[in-house]
Amino acid sequence: MEMGPRLIATAVFVVILCSMIVVPCSADEVNNPGNGLHVGFYDRKCPNLEQIVTDVVAKAVERDQKLPAGLIRLFFHDCFVKGCDASILLDATPSDEPVEMQSPASGGIRGIEVIEEIKARLEQECPETVSCADILAFATREAVALSGLPRHQVPAGRRDSRTSRASDVILPSPATPMDEIIDFFSRRNLTPEEMVVLFGAHSIGAVHCNFFDYRLYNFAPGMPQDPSLNPVFAAELAQQCPAPNTLPAEEAKNRVVDLDATPLVLDNHYYTNLMQGRALMQLDQALATDPRTGAEVAKLAIRSDSWARQFVRAIIKMGRINVLTGDAGEIRKNCRNFN
Repeated sequence: MEMGPRLIATAVFVVILCSMIVVPCSADEVNNPGNGLHVGFYDRKCPNLEQIVTDVVAKAVERDQKLPAGLIRLFFHDCFVKGCDASILLDATPSDEPVEMQSPASGGIRGIEVIEEIKARLEQECPETVSCADILAFATREAVALSGLPRHQVPAGRRDSRTSRASDVILPSPATPMDEIIDFFSRRNLTPEEMVVLFGAHSIGAVHCNFFDYRLYNFAPGMPQDPSLNPVFAAELAQQCPAPNTLPAEEAKNRVVDLDATPLVLDNHYYTNLMQGRALMQLDQALATDPRTGAEVAKLAIRSDSWARQFVRAIIKMGRINVLTGDAGEIRKNCRNFN
């Protein structure tokens, strides 16, 4: 879940998922009723869908190895604003209001061209059938799998929104109190434990220095550096991210730092970094010290297998947030434009 500047990210299915990652299954996980999504939604209507998504994403990742982080962040931004409805992809809407993509919190979002390529292929294969919202969910599955986690089944049946407003993009910032962050996730039916698990997406990708360098040089009045930063880590970061205004603007803008030592692999290094005070983002570090989340961080830091299976479950659950199904919304012909 890469974040923008100072902001923050069926039965068949469960049987397959459980066999892949040896996870105990409850009746709720098997049925998960209430929103009309199910595995195999396109089996008859567009049988080559998943292979097309797999091929396009794999080729794109060959060209850009850090693309999976971008796709996962794109899915997070879509789902956490007004639901998993592809509203993040729209360039304009009937109201002509500024769209989600134009919000400052959406700065640096990428991967849309991959969704567009998949959509173009599918419009040739099965016109006006597969929603952009589902394409994004399937593409995210590929991003997760290409980053080292189990390749899960995707419940589908989402439809696309015809609305997108920049004013709806309200995401936690590094200074947001933890109770507000927990409430933010709770209102989307995600528990504090699932919240901590999903933040583990910060184990891949990289961030620009200006996302976090205030923690090195301008943290608070009379306190230039964030005391929660490991001093050795802070010194390393200062080498990579000199103080603002000490470099030419263009060079400073292009300075990036990998989120951890394995920036192409989804793993639990994120949590070990938190335990050691080596988180880039202030909000991430707060997870390790808050009593409501610290125990989960400590547990996941020593159990990579536990985090992997919980992450797969949580991202599937996240993909059900406020989805449009049935006759709601539309199936866009072009992901960046309403019909």
